[in-house]
Amino acid sequence: MFSGCSKHGYVKLDYPLPPQVYLPDDVQTIALVNRSLTRPENKQGKVLEAIVTGEVLGSDHLASDECLKGVIDRINGHRSIQVVIPQRTRLYGTGTRQTPELLDWEFVKTICDASNADALLVLETFDSNSDVLLSTVTNGVTAALGNKAPIPGTPSQIRVNVHAFWRLYDPASRTILDQHQAKSFLTFNGATGSTLTLPPPEALPNTAYEAGRTYIERFLPGYYTVERKLYKKGKGSSKHTFKAAFRSSEVANWQGAINSWTALLSKVSRKNAGMASLNIAVAHEVLGNTDQALEWAKKSYEVYGNKLGRDYAKILLHRKSLE
Repeated sequence: MFSGCSKHGYVKLDYPLPPQVYLPDDVQTIALVNRSLTRPENKQGKVLEAIVTGEVLGSDHLASDECLKGVIDRINGHRSIQVVIPQRTRLYGTGTRQTPELLDWEFVKTICDASNADALLVLETFDSNSDVLLSTVTNGVTAALGNKAPIPGTPSQIRVNVHAFWRLYDPASRTILDQHQAKSFLTFNGATGSTLTLPPPEALPNTAYEAGRTYIERFLPGYYTVERKLYKKGKGSSKHTFKAAFRSSEVANWQGAINSWTALLSKVSRKNAGMASLNIAVAHEVLGNTDQALEWAKKSYEVYGNKLGRDYAKILLHRKSLE
């Protein structure tokens, strides 16, 4: 709550944003599998990649599971959406950033049926590296080739990068509901010096976990902060009651403020009643009662002619469409 010298006070609220991707109404349970694993016959190439990029051999195998855990922890319990792990939770893919072909639809249906799931979310690829280790290897190769430029000491910060590609399969319609390539990174502090510094042990799993959380948020509503305007004081004999009610709102006693503003309606002028109704509407929104807030905002304008009530009602109608 913010109060200045004007006739208005302000309260800040979290306002909903629509999700980037809407799930069909019939998708309530999602099976989750990891397809980013390397086939045994491809492991030799993976060893070479690990040396070049600074990846700790085998770390992606473990971190990709953390990526899935991030998905589960972020979305489970959100409304009616539930993520489940099927018995066959790991599949072979390319083992690199190269995107694999689509899974066979009958295979997708088999996994979903066995898990009582409506859709299948697949981590198709997962790959990681460290910016610092990559740059250090490059500098070392340059020096070995005869470049006389001094080799810099290892920076004090290490950035771990995760590249993940996701697909969401709908076996009923045989369509891809979503496919998304994402790059995530977290920065960690490391020691400064001439000796090669490895990322801390928690760096890659933490980055992978956040990558999973970030991806699944595409299907969840977001929020941004908005400001709502209230009247601090009325006119004439209601002036002191308005101030007392506003003071109640400043200490988060919103129900007490509502009671005070409601008591004014039968005793004050049409203009003051419109102001009180607008304040009641804001109080209800703060308390999470969007329907009541809309009812009072409409009343503020329709019955008492308060123009703020008209504008506020339009905002609340939009909010309801997002909830």
